[in-house]
Amino acid sequence: MVRAALTYTATPTSTSTPTDVSTDAPLHAVVEPADPAPDPRRCRVTVRGVVQGVGFRPFVHALATELGLHGHVANTPEGVVAEAEGDDAAVTAFLERLVTDAPPLAVVESATSETLPATGPGDPSGFAIHLSRAGGAARTLVAPDTATCADCLAELRDPADRRHRHPFITCTHCGPRYTIVTALPYDRAHTTMADFALCADCAREYADPVDRRFHAQPVACHACGPRARLLLPAEQGGHTEYPGEPVAHARELLAGGAIVAVKGLGGYHLACDAANPEAVALLRRRKARGDKPFALMARDLADVAPRVYLGTAERELLTGPVRPIVLLRRRPASQVPADAVPLAESVAPRSADLGVMLPYTPLHHLLLGLPGDPPGPRLLVMTSGNLAGEPLVIDDDEALGRLAGLADAWLAHDRPIHVPCDDSVVRVVDGAPLPVRRSRGHAPFPVTLPLPVRPALAVGGDLKNAFCLGDGRRAWLSAHVGDMDDLATLTAFTAAESALERLTGVVPEVLAADRHPGYRSTGWAHRHAAGRPVRQVQHHHAHIASVMAEAGHDGTRSVLGVAFDGTGYGDDRTVWGGEFLIA
Repeated sequence: MVRAALTYTATPTSTSTPTDVSTDAPLHAVVEPADPAPDPRRCRVTVRGVVQGVGFRPFVHALATELGLHGHVANTPEGVVAEAEGDDAAVTAFLERLVTDAPPLAVVESATSETLPATGPGDPSGFAIHLSRAGGAARTLVAPDTATCADCLAELRDPADRRHRHPFITCTHCGPRYTIVTALPYDRAHTTMADFALCADCAREYADPVDRRFHAQPVACHACGPRARLLLPAEQGGHTEYPGEPVAHARELLAGGAIVAVKGLGGYHLACDAANPEAVALLRRRKARGDKPFALMARDLADVAPRVYLGTAERELLTGPVRPIVLLRRRPASQVPADAVPLAESVAPRSADLGVMLPYTPLHHLLLGLPGDPPGPRLLVMTSGNLAGEPLVIDDDEALGRLAGLADAWLAHDRPIHVPCDDSVVRVVDGAPLPVRRSRGHAPFPVTLPLPVRPALAVGGDLKNAFCLGDGRRAWLSAHVGDMDDLATLTAFTAAESALERLTGVVPEVLAADRHPGYRSTGWAHRHAAGRPVRQVQHHHAHIASVMAEAGHDGTRSVLGVAFDGTGYGDDRTVWGGEFLIA
């Protein structure tokens, strides 16, 4: 491309020297060739990491538009792929800011670019978001579920907003991700929101580049679903749907001492008023919980603060985007003020800690009450919706059957849960979070390994089972599955393992199982090996090896490991207990 500059010189009307030129002399346009403009630059960049379901494509669109680039962006099984063309400096800034200015929920692991031939002047529409491209093995990372953001919470509370009190309000910065994904790339058609057609208002927001719901896949409103419902036992058997407002009536039932099964992001909870000793005792008996502590959900941090010690790290965990159950050290009874929100002692009998979380879905916020709502429970017991050792219930029909002896009512909704995911549990030690259970808010984000591994599946133990897929320097841990002595748990294990393979693209070449010949997880590995080798590992050694990997030890130096994990099948075919092992 050649540019021409118009410069003006004064041409004298006489033969006088240039110094005699009058400023009144007529001006004549003289075209002088300017320096050729640099050719436009075009590149393709592939961004890998947690870049789907976190508003990354809208971010790329906005960035390219700001820099005056034309091109397009799309989701692919590898991640997000964009092509951008324009001025060299603008393209350079584009590539840099893809990493430095990424959305808050994104985790950019790599951004690789390649130069392409320039196509010339861009489309008048500028930069576009293209349809996702399927095909090939999945190599991107699915985002975890995230707690309701401040903007959505403000709309939930605003009577003038069209999503006022909508139990499923969400945007690109919050809401369900992992638990609703059915396939990659991450698009609405590949989630359990696929059957909810967008209304005109939601479709407009979805297509508006300046709206924070631009390409937000779970977006919905009162008009286009999902819809909450409250199911009650019918006198003639079966169940009937409550005709009024379901969440408000569920709150009334809780205040009256009922136990309500509540469908959340990754499964059902069993909830009751934590201030009601009779309700807590009833839930404990029905669930055969013994004296094990229950987890609490508090409406606000101030409702539980007088009873526990809260440091900066604990506050950040409780109010952040993950919102796990945080184990908090209890204050002595003598230090708890008389006007503290009541709490039944039977919630955590003789326990030095309270497990506390704050609401992380719009439904939870409504259940605990918005400003101006009638009085109701401010602290709820929120325990997993299952019998001890069984897998978490995620299906509505299954909940009506398996939780029939546990719940008095079911607060359900019609957005399916594709993958079960229990609440994460964290303790703060020396100012740093120490995971006790890594699940919601973290799954399915992988753990980095200190050395590469071949594609493998480790099937886990028999009690409180969780499994793991590994490939290269990544390991994907499953959510909690349950005790493997139950047919429902074995079925859930098979479904969860298949789902994680699809999401990660890992095809195991080898299986690892416990050395115990009677473990059902080991039996599952042999039945599903299909000719692949099954490596059996001593129980306590497996625990020590996992801690070595977590600490970054690659096995080139021996360590003295201590495993206090009850009994396990030893190398000498006898029962081993707590062990000191050189590994």
